Amino acid sequence: MALEFQDILLRQDDFTLTADLTVPRGRHAVIGASGSGKSTLLALVAGFLTPTRGRLLWDGADITALPPGKRPLSILFQHNNLFPHLSVKQNVGMGLRPDLRLDRVQKARVLEVLDQVGLTGTGDRRPDSLSGGQQSRVALARVLLRARPLLLLDEPFAALGPALKAEMLALLAQVAADTTVLMVTHDPEDARTFAPDTLLVEEGRVHPPCPTGPLLDDPPPGLRAYLG
Repeated sequence: MALEFQDILLRQDDFTLTADLTVPRGRHAVIGASGSGKSTLLALVAGFLTPTRGRLLWDGADITALPPGKRPLSILFQHNNLFPHLSVKQNVGMGLRPDLRLDRVQKARVLEVLDQVGLTGTGDRRPDSLSGGQQSRVALARVLLRARPLLLLDEPFAALGPALKAEMLALLAQVAADTTVLMVTHDPEDARTFAPDTLLVEEGRVHPPCPTGPLLDDPPPGLRAYLG
């Protein structure tokens, strides 16, 4: 399954984003200087922004006009978007039904996914009783429960320390092995660790995916200046 940007142009006030490329199945980093258009790209794919021109296709089907809730994707944000008044298993269960009217099979699936991300026995706890890493695992469990084929990551583990962040990226690579992932990051080491390929976003232009290692070993001038 591939994500295709066909002659996309998006205008926002005095900013424009262009993209004409195909993202194949797999894990991809999205990297570029601040203000280059990385988050705008994710918002476009998610359906929060509508292109001025062009089409967005998933697996050959035109999804340009689909509302966010109808798109075959999930999003994992930096701040997890957990509900403090709900238990861990309720936060995860919202990935299946926002009204939390889960049947027996669905409730069992929630517990299975919590086991999968290393949170066995935490289902009845509240998010504020968990560590930062555990909260990230709750958010990841909710995404996995949705079982969508496309996953958008907007620096979801940026607030974690280096060791815990590496652990979460390794876990994500394992549990999302059959998912196409676009991960916005400011950290080149995250890209090297997680993503075989990278999309460079430079001054509003999204470049086609290229191997991560060679790109970061010999970056173009704009990216080199950003990375330092």
